[in-house]
Amino acid sequence: MAEKRPTPVKPLTIYFYHTRLTRESYEEWKDYKFPGHILYGLPLLEKYGIRSVMHKYKAFPGRLRLMLYATKEILCCKEPYEVLYGTSFRGLELIILLRALGFYRKPIVIWHHTALKTSSGKIREHISRFFYKGIDHMFLFSKKLIKDSLATGKAPEEKLQLIHWGPDLAFYDHILQVMPDRKPEGFISTGKENRDVNTMLQAFCATEQQLDLYIAPTNGSVNYQQIIESFCLPDSVQVHYTDGVIPYLLAQKVARKSCVVICCMDFPYTVGLTTLVEAFALGIPVICSRNPNFEMDIDKEEIGITVAYNDVEGWINAIHRIADHPEEAQKMGANARKLAEKRFNLEIFSHEIAESLLEISKMSSKKRTFA
Repeated sequence: MAEKRPTPVKPLTIYFYHTRLTRESYEEWKDYKFPGHILYGLPLLEKYGIRSVMHKYKAFPGRLRLMLYATKEILCCKEPYEVLYGTSFRGLELIILLRALGFYRKPIVIWHHTALKTSSGKIREHISRFFYKGIDHMFLFSKKLIKDSLATGKAPEEKLQLIHWGPDLAFYDHILQVMPDRKPEGFISTGKENRDVNTMLQAFCATEQQLDLYIAPTNGSVNYQQIIESFCLPDSVQVHYTDGVIPYLLAQKVARKSCVVICCMDFPYTVGLTTLVEAFALGIPVICSRNPNFEMDIDKEEIGITVAYNDVEGWINAIHRIADHPEEAQKMGANARKLAEKRFNLEIFSHEIAESLLEISKMSSKKRTFA
């Protein structure tokens, strides 16, 4: 549990930029209806003396309209603030460029969800390097992402910080408290981003183990429904198509299962991390694609089983191991909960973020920590 920091004499005010509805989610969090970690520390920053001006999010089909709207909202904001804190740079591109040019004077701190990359072509690379000069500090999910980012030479080490992002334990404890007689049974898959439903369904069709799959019909360029309908699924596999952001409802479904499966495609970021930390909080073991970008080592921590990408046979073996050894699976789940309590949770990472924001707020409005 993070120690409490004394409230500064002069409270810090930040502009909190999120790529989803914020005020509504924050109000739901107060009633244990929305997990605080998806708000990237916002709910707990106030106890460190940090007040937030919340961005009024609007969804747009195109990136340009999103950028123009976000730029207008930020530049026309009448409430004073000292630091811009964004959960992503998506939509902030023009503000970041203005910062790089010296026209926007507030320090910018953002979450970078992937490692920084070397662009193709000299002109694009020059533009990219200039762009990153407009970001004063970046939070990343793992040391691997930081290492790969440093290899590009686009940002110095002091700009990149590991944050131990993890679940809002109080949110999940509240869910468990209202279902004291639950009897976890079966496997469940949630999440919609870059999921390898083909490999997963091949494995579950071969094992005939009970699986509930909750997924959107499509996500980005991936048509999950089309892939799913190409299978002749047994009654043991139930597909539930979802719409929108429903973390509270899905968490209730997950809490009633004995294992969480996270079968993902091979992408260079922490695909499946939100689902993974939810399993931690609920004390449920996982079978997960072996993603080298996670900060935690699932096999070493004995909180589940990892399987190589596209390895159907490996998935079949992992499913059988969990199903045939319930006591081992329960131990994995208990280890996962302990890991969340000790190293990865909302309290811990909110403290880390607050420390950084308070330090960055001391930066002169004219000082820019360029790479």
